[in-house]
Formats: sequence, C-alpha cells, structure tokens
Amino acid sequence: MSPTPSLDAVLQRIDDTLPQSLDRLMDLLRIPSISTDPAYKADCARAAELIAADLAALGFDARAAQTPGHPMVVAHGGEGARHLLFYGHYDVQPVDPLDLWDRPPFDPEVQDTPRGKVIRARGASDDKGQLMTFIEACRAWKDVHGTLPGKLTIFLEGEEESGSPSLIPFLEAHRDELSCDLALICDTGLFEGATPAITTMLRGLCKAEFTIRAASRDLHSGMYGGLAQNPLHLMARLLAGLHDAQGRVQVPGFYDDVDELPDTLRQQWQALAFDHARYLGDVGLSVPAGEQDRTPLEKIWSRPTAEVNGMWGGYTGAGFKTVLPSEAHAKVSFRLVSRQDPEKIITSFKRWAEAQMPADCTIHWHGGSDGAPASVMEISDPAFEAARQALTEEWGRPAAFVGAGGSIPVAGYFKSILGMDAMLIGFGRDDDQIHSPNEKYDLESFHKGIRSWARILARIA
Repeated sequence: MSPTPSLDAVLQRIDDTLPQSLDRLMDLLRIPSISTDPAYKADCARAAELIAADLAALGFDARAAQTPGHPMVVAHGGEGARHLLFYGHYDVQPVDPLDLWDRPPFDPEVQDTPRGKVIRARGASDDKGQLMTFIEACRAWKDVHGTLPGKLTIFLEGEEESGSPSLIPFLEAHRDELSCDLALICDTGLFEGATPAITTMLRGLCKAEFTIRAASRDLHSGMYGGLAQNPLHLMARLLAGLHDAQGRVQVPGFYDDVDELPDTLRQQWQALAFDHARYLGDVGLSVPAGEQDRTPLEKIWSRPTAEVNGMWGGYTGAGFKTVLPSEAHAKVSFRLVSRQDPEKIITSFKRWAEAQMPADCTIHWHGGSDGAPASVMEISDPAFEAARQALTEEWGRPAAFVGAGGSIPVAGYFKSILGMDAMLIGFGRDDDQIHSPNEKYDLESFHKGIRSWARILARIA
C-alpha cells in the first residue's frame, strides 16, 4: 500500500531533516544521565529538562515532574479519538569498564562500519535513540500539518536502569493523568536484526531461595557417611526431579493456567524461520533442552520454565575436607506465561519440595514473594494489526507479533495499575552492545524508526 498524500509529505520531511534529528539526538547523548550513580543526579535532571523543553516547543504541555529520585518527563498534546501513551527512558547504564571503550562514551559519533553507519555512544540504543524516534516522528508531523498526529501523552522515566524505585508510586499517584487507551513502548528490537516486530507477550518471573538443613553441625564422613542424611544429596535429588525426561516441570499444577499458543501466532513464528542451531551455537551449545514437544520459539517466548540459578554447600576450597555438610543452598526461578500466578507457583513449589524431605530434615525459605505475572496483550485490538501493517510497509518484509523471554516490568504495571495494554515496538539490533562498552544504534534504525512511528500514528492515532 502506498502512503496517503498527507503521510507521504511527513515521510519526505523525515528524510529531509534527518541531519537535524541526528543533531538533537547527539545533544541528548552528550548528557551522562547515569541513574544509578548519585554523582550524576544533576545530569539526569538536565536530560529531563532538555526533553521537556523540546516537547514544549512542539506544542505539548510538558514538564519534568519531580520524584524522590530522578524526574519523570510528562507531556500531553494533540487531539484524536484514541488517547495513546508513549513510554521510554532517558537514563543510561554506567560505562565501566571505561578502558574498553574505543572513544569517550558521552562523546557521540556517527561511524562507518562494514554493516553501515552507526551512532556510537552510551544510550544510543538503550534508550535515547529509540525514544527520539517517536519524538522526531511527532516533530515531522507537526512541521507538515501544524498539529500533532493524535491525542498523545509522552511519559519518560529516569530510573529504568536503576530498578525504577519511583515508577509504581508515580503511576499510582498520577493514575488519572496517565491512563490512556493504549501504551506504546520503544525499548525492544528487530527480530534477529532484520524483521520488524511487535512484542505482544512477556514472561513473568518468581523466585525462591532456600536452605536444606540436616544435622546440627558438619559431620565427619568416615564416622557418619552412609548413616546420616547428606543435605547435598537431598538437594541434588530435589533439583534433578524438577523436570521429567521430556523437560516438563514436575511441580503439581504448574501448567494449570498455561494457555496454548493461538494458531495464527504459531504460524507467524514458524514463518520467522528461527535458526535455533545458530542461536545455541553462538554460546557453544547444540542440543536443545526444555519441553521436547515444543518449537524453539515457543520454549523461549510462550512456555514457562523452572531454572536452577545457583546451588552450593559443603567444602569448596582447595584440596579435600571429607565432611557431610549440615546445610545445602539453592536459588530457583520460574519464568511465567499466560495466567500463571506467581504466588500460586511458589506455594506449590514449596509444598512439593517440603514433601520430599525426610522427617528429621527441614527446608528454610529466605526472602518474600516479589514475583510478577506474565503480560499478554490483547491483539484482537485492531490497532495491533494496523501497526503490524505499517511496519511491514516501512521495512519491506512482513512484520510479526513476537514474544519475549524476559520481562519488561513497565508493561505489566501499565496493565495492572493503569488498565491498558502496551504495544512494544523497537528498532534495536542484537549487536547494539547495550549495557556494554561501545554501545551503538544503527543510523538505519534511527531513520526508519522515525518513519515507522509516523506510519503507525497515521493508522492508529
């Protein structure tokens, strides 16, 4: 489908003013807005004020709203039948180790590489370059039409890279102001660096840390071995029994609230032709684990998991200490999907584990339950298909609804606190080296990202 005349003019404006758009991104990248380090508090505030002033110049009612931590940028503007909220974050990760950077991390530069031009700087991809794609799309629309491309709220966080301590209180305190019809989040990427994608499901997470205790003290293995319980043996049997031979989790009721993947999504995922052999090969593996009757993408996007993240106990120093330790320790986490309830999963796991203990051995649980459920977006909303078509037109290949193996907590908070689904669209690539030295964002991603948002807003705003 060719662009409508009004959209065509906006796209041309984006192309013509790309150098100016890039200059504005460079100005933002020069600010070392490292949220986790108190030494950069003033820089975080400066970044928030810069963005708020820019949005105000575009006709938004914008402010840098104060929090106990770093400011939230909140801006409202435009008119339209559907109220959209755009979310991003202006804070960045620390730059250590500095000696691994090829140039100063806050001295951005466009560089030529064998794969094309890239913007090199801390925050280029995560998330300053991404959030600026949306703002620049709004700017081009305003330049051409004199108005913003719909009824918009822009909400930018300054603590995403430091655990978002102010986010939930701010959302709760400003629920009426921030509740919209749909959220747009630009903090994701292209599938395998090439296919435009809309993330429609995010796995949740819950965790358990525990200690198995047996004897009242460490025991001599010659005097007590073979007679006294060894908690390391108990732990090994317990964790080994977490899965059956086919990779299914054995905790009772674990799959009760797991929905099957709709056929339409399964077909889209199959069409992506995911190369799991290369994916595993990149980390030195070759044999897929997990549920043997599931495709690789199902395993990492739409199926729940139980993983042992750590286990220890006894003597681990040099040489031997022939001892039966009195304690064994482990950390286990569960990635959740569909309607799985974190509290229900942890409760069931605890009962299952405790039932396997001998009468004179006990499990002691550490910490509370701070899990988060999965986020599953309602893609029957026509806006999702409209956005998918817009991305397809811009990138010249079919866009797909995809899942994400990890969690993006803000999407869940938008659902649970503000009552709205989120559409996650980003233009990063796997080799952007986010959180690492020499972070970059492809110039193509920045340019086509701006054009993508213009197309999406033309369709749904």
